[in-house]
Amino acid sequence: MSLFAIGDLHLSLGGDKPMDVFGGAWSGYVDKLRAGFRAVDEDDTVVLLGDLSWAMHLDDSKEDFSFIAELPGRKLILKGNHDYWWTTASKMLRFFEENGWDIGLLHNNCHFYGNTALCGTRGWFFADTFSDAGDEKVFNRELIRLETSLKAARDGGAERIFVFLHYPPILKGRVCEEMTSLIEKYGAERCFYGHLHGGARTRAFEGEYNGVEYRLLSADHLNFVPKKIL
Repeated sequence: MSLFAIGDLHLSLGGDKPMDVFGGAWSGYVDKLRAGFRAVDEDDTVVLLGDLSWAMHLDDSKEDFSFIAELPGRKLILKGNHDYWWTTASKMLRFFEENGWDIGLLHNNCHFYGNTALCGTRGWFFADTFSDAGDEKVFNRELIRLETSLKAARDGGAERIFVFLHYPPILKGRVCEEMTSLIEKYGAERCFYGHLHGGARTRAFEGEYNGVEYRLLSADHLNFVPKKIL
């Protein structure tokens, strides 16, 4: 068994927003994802770092999640900024169960992969980019969710902690100290994030910061092949 991660699938199989329109790496991206997941076995686990479906409502995401479920491996998902279909945990888990899909949520909790705790949340923009009080409210809520996840890892006796976010907590020359300090406080070893595409990927920080390894795992950055991380 192995642990993989990838973010930003941006599926629109039941809608009209396919990423192929952007050309370049995104041309034929659904076929690329299908081919990329050949690296994954059925008994592996894959963490999906948000922005999974362009659907606006959960019922409209069915074709996208059917595609995700048919890909090899058990899936754990977290929320991205474009996951407008996201609703309550109970509704999503019931939706997945009713359709026979082995998909779990990384949301106000943590999951264990052996002795390694998988923690995470969506994250948010850097504080100096907030446009109104609403941004601050969301940001503070995301900090609470991240700490809830990290506390669950600690209380569960995790030997190692990996953190998964949608938004980057660090960029070249910029650090979201509120996020990174929480990650450091609980002794996480590695942090994986998505969100950045195309030219924006040049802003990504990949490497070690204060003892934590950070990696960008957006789908186009990985050439649509899930990254084996354990």
